[in-house]
Amino acid sequence: MNLKFTKPEINVQVDRAKARALGVNLADIASVIQSGFSGQRYGYIVRDGKQYQVIGELERSARATPDDVGQVQLRTASGGLVPLVDLVTMRERSVPPQLYRYNRSVSATISAGLAPGATIADGIKAMQEVASSTLDERFSTALTGASRDYAESSSSLLFAFILALALVYLILAAQFESWIDPLTIMLTVPLALSGAVISLWVTGDTLNIFSQIGCIVLIGLVTKNGILIVEFANQRFEQGADRFQAALEAASLRFRPILMTSLATILGALPIALSLGAASESRVGMGVVVVGGMTISTLLTLYVIPSLYVVMSRLKKSKAVSHA
Repeated sequence: MNLKFTKPEINVQVDRAKARALGVNLADIASVIQSGFSGQRYGYIVRDGKQYQVIGELERSARATPDDVGQVQLRTASGGLVPLVDLVTMRERSVPPQLYRYNRSVSATISAGLAPGATIADGIKAMQEVASSTLDERFSTALTGASRDYAESSSSLLFAFILALALVYLILAAQFESWIDPLTIMLTVPLALSGAVISLWVTGDTLNIFSQIGCIVLIGLVTKNGILIVEFANQRFEQGADRFQAALEAASLRFRPILMTSLATILGALPIALSLGAASESRVGMGVVVVGGMTISTLLTLYVIPSLYVVMSRLKKSKAVSHA
């Protein structure tokens, strides 16, 4: 924390009632303290062609300790002298040597390192819990540095993820001229995300910016498996095969192209996941997510999507009948 109370300071508080009774105002007290201890400049003198400042203050022996402040005397309205100790109360305290500002407010920056296995999200959550239990309504908190970048990018990436899902669904709906088939295909995304989470857990990587970008990339990569199966199953269903037979043939006959395209994607992302190449360690999360998500989704798609097709195609047929 950059806010450290290491500078000693004497706080002088004036007893306004006593000062008013003796006819002394605050300006007189401030003037006496300033004249005796701050080295006030009164003017200039010229000597031997050089100009010098005239500075008035008490002798060093009379201003060496904080108690000397109370020994200074000032004149009252009646013309008498009264020591300053009778009019003020002095308290010693520690203050920061300097104050920092953030967003036009006096601020203190608290920095912390992450424990092994902890993520930035865990650190932000822990700091927010401490702030809510420690600070009252007079204080506000804000993130800076890597924490702020993570919070801003997380919100932006969440919006990008939802937008990608919506765009892919609408494109598929226009391609298949149906709202049911794209829904069947989009159910491959949860399979891929489950594989991404499992791969991050196995490798010990965190859900950072690059791994979140990898999740967005998976939306476009894994839906092609569902497209191959659903499109072929629709063709077989239009040719007279029943729903179950169409789904079974689609899964078996489309196995080779699904496997080839998935292996090409996995092998292409494998160097990133293995951190091969210069400055690739930061992008490991993205490679791990793509490799793990594609692997799990490829294995599960061949079983889950045909089953879902059989169920969802019944819904599509019932809607067509009721519309007719």
